[in-house]
Amino acid sequence: MSEENKHHATAAAILPLVGGAENVTSVAHCMTRLRLGLRDRSLVRDEQLRALPAVLGVVEDDTYQIVLGPGTVARVTPEFEALVAAENAGSAPASPAPADPDRASGTGTAEALAAQGAALKAERKAKNSTPFKLFLRRIANIFVPLIPALIGCGIIAGLNGLLVNLHWLPGVTPALAAMASGFMALIAVFVGYNTAKEFGGTPILGGAIASIIVYAGVANVEAFGQHLSPGQGGVLGALGAAWLGVYVEKWCRRRVPESVDVLVTPTVTVLVAGLATLFGLMFLAGEVSTLIGDAADWLLSHGGAGAGFLLGGLFLPLVMLGLHQALIPIHTTLIEGAGFTVLLPILAMAGAGQVGAAIAIYYRLSRNTSIRTTIKSALWPGFLGVGEPLIYGVSLPLGRPFITACTGGAFGGAFVGLLNQLGTDVGSTAIGPSGWALFPLLDGNRGLGQTVAIYAAGLTVGYVAGFLATYYFGFTKTMLAELNAAPESPADGDAASVERVAEKV
Repeated sequence: MSEENKHHATAAAILPLVGGAENVTSVAHCMTRLRLGLRDRSLVRDEQLRALPAVLGVVEDDTYQIVLGPGTVARVTPEFEALVAAENAGSAPASPAPADPDRASGTGTAEALAAQGAALKAERKAKNSTPFKLFLRRIANIFVPLIPALIGCGIIAGLNGLLVNLHWLPGVTPALAAMASGFMALIAVFVGYNTAKEFGGTPILGGAIASIIVYAGVANVEAFGQHLSPGQGGVLGALGAAWLGVYVEKWCRRRVPESVDVLVTPTVTVLVAGLATLFGLMFLAGEVSTLIGDAADWLLSHGGAGAGFLLGGLFLPLVMLGLHQALIPIHTTLIEGAGFTVLLPILAMAGAGQVGAAIAIYYRLSRNTSIRTTIKSALWPGFLGVGEPLIYGVSLPLGRPFITACTGGAFGGAFVGLLNQLGTDVGSTAIGPSGWALFPLLDGNRGLGQTVAIYAAGLTVGYVAGFLATYYFGFTKTMLAELNAAPESPADGDAASVERVAEKV
């Protein structure tokens, strides 16, 4: 089967299992997940979805998210959108998913764990629907669409740096530098565009206001007794400027007569928000951006191993609470200022702890073939930084192994943090990838070889620490006995066993 047919087949298999086209209200994707808005959540066949070969897991948040992995999701999404459009255009009824005889019975320990994972996700979704966390989610929606460009340009920047250091292809490296730097030079414009779109304004006006920040002529403008610099304030300034533009635009729409709205509203929006940007926001956002960079440097130069331990150990709990989205503009600001973010490689150690914990679970539950099968299918995506199947399908429902996995991430983060404190910066030129997928994006202050070696060593520490912590402290004797016991019947044995284990954790 060709790649195109394979992705079409995946989309065609997913559609009926989410209730058909009539049940789909929106379709989008991020780095690894197909994100669906659904009318009726009860029509979704979770277990059959998880059983599809291309599906690595499911996550329920404000949208229903199907984990397909990097690369695959970008190819499946347009096929899925085409199928939804075609079915809706033909007024075809939603294709009902075939009956799942095992759905109610909860057969198998892996299925029972998956059900518990779904319950935990639903509980987390309810807790995360606070105004502050919803605001963070909207901020994340501004930056997530920029990740593919950050990755592509980051890899080109790494390749160019390698060629420059080796003195190879001197006629090509200036062109590569232009490709790598062009997007970052104009990233404020894209942030402004996405901000206006997210908050209900006209996207192109948001981009126009944000473009003021990167215009070379701002060097002739003086604010707070200083001449401005092109790019001053960066993405934070662009975000604030575009948000202000949305507020002004909405104010104008309510008051300007329709006959002159097309002339007055855009002009007033750009004028008012532009003046505020030049004589206030650029300077203030520039100070905040500098403060963020200085704070990150201070944290790792003084906190070192301790800071890395906390960051690596607490990152997954932050994800569960929905607070990790606050880090996205911080990462972007660091990349814009220093060329890389020193926080992401430390946070990536959390995934290494999960992988190590999963391997330990595999060996400890030697008689539980269902959980071992789940781990075997989810382990390689975990190595590549796609951790949702391991988290929601294995460690989180079990309880204690999730904590020991976080411990593994803490030790990996401590190792990378210690090296940062000793003067070796390990950073990433983009956000999004993790695990092994982060290798092409690594950068630092001591050469690529040393940076890669330190990151690889940090992953190894995370794997080993997660394995040891889970192997020796992840299970009580009662948990091991019940999870390794052969069930009396599919319906009453495994599922009940997991429920009893969960009660004891």
